[in-house]
Amino acid sequence: MKEQSSISKATIDRLPLYFRTLRMVQDEGLDIISSEELGRRLGITPEQIRKDLASFGQFGKKGVGYYVNELKRNVGTILGLDNHWNIAVIGIGHLGAALANYQNFVSLGFNLVALFDQDPTVIGSTVNHVKVEDVRNLQKIVASRHIHIGIIAVPAAFAQEVADTLVKAGIKGIWNFAPIKMKVPETMHIVNEDLSIGLSSLSYHITRK
Repeated sequence: MKEQSSISKATIDRLPLYFRTLRMVQDEGLDIISSEELGRRLGITPEQIRKDLASFGQFGKKGVGYYVNELKRNVGTILGLDNHWNIAVIGIGHLGAALANYQNFVSLGFNLVALFDQDPTVIGSTVNHVKVEDVRNLQKIVASRHIHIGIIAVPAAFAQEVADTLVKAGIKGIWNFAPIKMKVPETMHIVNEDLSIGLSSLSYHITRK
């Protein structure tokens, strides 16, 4: 396998697509899939798929294809999904509640162990069998429950403060849905999901179609 630093971001970004498609193929009952069929489903060339996977080792059998269960397990391991990360959602409004109710967290290897909000009418309620805690206890609970990933779904005005608290608590990664650019240490990995950018981009393209 190549050194992590030599593997392109584009290759890494395609791994979750491979994993998702392999899950679907597994559900269909297929035992073997070719790079051609995998590529057809993803809109990626077979050559690119073979090149991406070769960055991480030898998979599949020439003239046969990839064994679906084995490849899915290997891609999941590469993605670190067998680490069973503990996650928390901060901000249980409409978006936060929807994220907390996402049923695929468990099947992907993530454990939803805490929810946080500042609204007294929300604190103490449960979403997806998890109790909503007072956000003022965020740092203590993140540390005590060994939470690895924080999902920020609070208004932009509060997002940086939440991120700072998560960093102090020793969080490993942040998935940010607040529409601001976070200031976090360089060692902190953060993924930003700005829904307005996605919709604006879509509007641009369909306006000019």
